[in-house]
Amino acid sequence: MASKTNLSVVVDVGTSKLAAIAGWKNEDGKIEIAGMSKVPSRGIKRGTVMNIDEAADSVVQLLDELKQKTGSKISKVDISYAGQPVKILEHRGYRYTSGGEVVTRKDVDELLQEAGSIQIEQDYKILHVIPQSYVVDDEPADFNPVGITGRKIEAIYKVIIVPEIHLINFRRVFDKAGVELGNITLSPFAVSEAVLTRDEKEMGAICLDIGAGTTKLTVYHENAMIHLSIIPFGGQVITLDIKEGCCILPKWAEQLKIQYGQALGDFADERKVVTIPGHSGWEPKEISFKSLSFIIQARLEEMIDQVFFYFEKSELAGQLGAGIVISGGTSGLNNLVSLVKFRTGMDARLAFPVIRPVNMTKDMDTTGYLTALGLLQLTLDKADPAAIKKSKPPRKKKESRFSPWLKGVVQGVLDYVDDDDDVALK
Repeated sequence: MASKTNLSVVVDVGTSKLAAIAGWKNEDGKIEIAGMSKVPSRGIKRGTVMNIDEAADSVVQLLDELKQKTGSKISKVDISYAGQPVKILEHRGYRYTSGGEVVTRKDVDELLQEAGSIQIEQDYKILHVIPQSYVVDDEPADFNPVGITGRKIEAIYKVIIVPEIHLINFRRVFDKAGVELGNITLSPFAVSEAVLTRDEKEMGAICLDIGAGTTKLTVYHENAMIHLSIIPFGGQVITLDIKEGCCILPKWAEQLKIQYGQALGDFADERKVVTIPGHSGWEPKEISFKSLSFIIQARLEEMIDQVFFYFEKSELAGQLGAGIVISGGTSGLNNLVSLVKFRTGMDARLAFPVIRPVNMTKDMDTTGYLTALGLLQLTLDKADPAAIKKSKPPRKKKESRFSPWLKGVVQGVLDYVDDDDDVALK
């Protein structure tokens, strides 16, 4: 095992589960996994903390299991979460170059810092600042404009803000659990890092992550995030529909969904039925596979239509050449890809990890660890920015446009955010 001094620990905070991964980068710049753990989530609803004590107990259980697997003491973790409401602001800034008519790193950093210092509404906090485009002397520039000749540089940023109370409560939870809370990242960024290839981000793609409590839609084009939505419902509402439609206990409804459910009722075998055991004097009942599937299909159609309502009304659809990548626990339903294709008119595929640690295990191929795996990649890249620079293609190549975006998401929020968090969020 590698040195435990450079071990990074990340936690994906979900409505139904907490998933943690500990890992590091070896001398070749490859990710190695020291351990993984996953426990049911308590005290979390729709991605946000509802009960600090229950959430802290879940974190303690999660990290105790991870500690046993890694043999390392865990003192600090980075987390991802997907709570509502999330708001996206657009900021345009410009400045005259300070390097003798050549764009310098100072120019780019000061524009980024300006975007992160804009006035926002009360009780909200800036979480991410994401570069969208640069223009130098009225000419479009690369996402890394440093070194381009010109007198004036203009930049467009998306500024993502979240309720400050969300961040405060997460710090309270991890303080109570006895560990330091590091960086907080929106989970749509983390899961997209894990399941979208660079080519897909370049061509234009959607990451549709259907979790238990929330559904996340993240849209990329030319290696930049151009749209993000978090809808406050997910797989749990399907379970509730089955519970009410079949008049059964929630635990049976969830089991039916997982074991026998599918997304297209027409493909279910109407001759097959499943028997729900009786309880408290009530007789057992039979539920047909077809009835179950039509209940699931009706709710999924509503969810997909609502998620894509804004998207279909905008001009974004014409910019996408790759299609939709479906992730999250609900993505395991049979025929979900076909339903998404039918409702959206776009190509689709199921998610798989595009990040391949050297000691990859089958568990990492499951959706339960995809967000944590993407977060680990972002965390390790931030911890070792030199490795990113060293492995990055030359600036003139189109692929280099991804790296500054990554800086904008994880690094580019700059020290002013972390410094402010230390004061305001304790």
